[in-house]
Amino acid sequence: MIIVTGANGFIGSVMVWELNQKGVTDIVAVDSVSLQERDLLKKRQYSKFLLKDELWPFLESEEAKSKVTWIIHMGACSSTTETNKEFLWENNTYYTQRIFEWCTKHQKSMIYASSAATYGAGELGFDDTTDPELLKPLNLYGDSKVLFDRWALKQTQTPPNWYGLKFFNVFGPNEHKKEAMASVVFKAYNQIKESGALGLFKSANPKYKDGEFMRDFVYVKDVTGWMAELMEKKPKNGVYNMGFGKPRTWLDLANATFKAMGKETKINWLEMPENIRGQYQYYTEAKTDKWLGAGMSPAKWPLEKAVPDYVQNYLSKEDPSL
Repeated sequence: MIIVTGANGFIGSVMVWELNQKGVTDIVAVDSVSLQERDLLKKRQYSKFLLKDELWPFLESEEAKSKVTWIIHMGACSSTTETNKEFLWENNTYYTQRIFEWCTKHQKSMIYASSAATYGAGELGFDDTTDPELLKPLNLYGDSKVLFDRWALKQTQTPPNWYGLKFFNVFGPNEHKKEAMASVVFKAYNQIKESGALGLFKSANPKYKDGEFMRDFVYVKDVTGWMAELMEKKPKNGVYNMGFGKPRTWLDLANATFKAMGKETKINWLEMPENIRGQYQYYTEAKTDKWLGAGMSPAKWPLEKAVPDYVQNYLSKEDPSL
């Protein structure tokens, strides 16, 4: 039995798909959003669905203690503009600590979502071997994630296998319910479909030209494939980057989207809002030496392959879900 939290969200629901692809159906899906409000699991096979506060009594059951092998904890508030520090600590940091402690007590294995937001402006690089005590996130969301990374790495008693995953710019099917937090590919597809053009922020940093700031874009199918590989290979415990390993510009992403839609590139340049200028990452690049050095697989989905798959096989369909 595998528990997946955030299972009714983006990465969590694709992870349930990944497990189903491997023949795994004894899955306990957990989320803060009910199936009546949102159902990204309608095509999936799983044994039960729990709301997030129902997880705790379930974990105290003999069924959980005897059958659970892994908890894949993707559930969190992922808003980089959330300003309620206490909410983020309770929802992101403390909730993850409780899962970690249960897994330690009952010797179950665990994967949890950290974030590339922990790296802040990248002044120390984007290296998963950097001491998280040195990192300075640009927002409270990043703080809530790095707080847990720091705590986990200090524990002397841990789950038998545990992995914190620093997700970079993940995009792909099942993000269509993320609204403001959805990727640029998703937003671009809908803007281009409606107007034939895409709005991109102008640079507010003299080091970067418009459209040429760079992010490490990684396809969700790479991410869930890697999580399945972790469960199989069980490398050394700790924190790992989940990125493609090569940054690309926003214009690269835009051009790939226009091409996948069979349209010519047309960009409308927009002023960057004041409220995000001070916390905007102009460059991210996942260092993947630790991951590859552990014998794990490299990324398989570059933009030129991932964007057409996403646009043509999901976004262009009446039901874009995976």
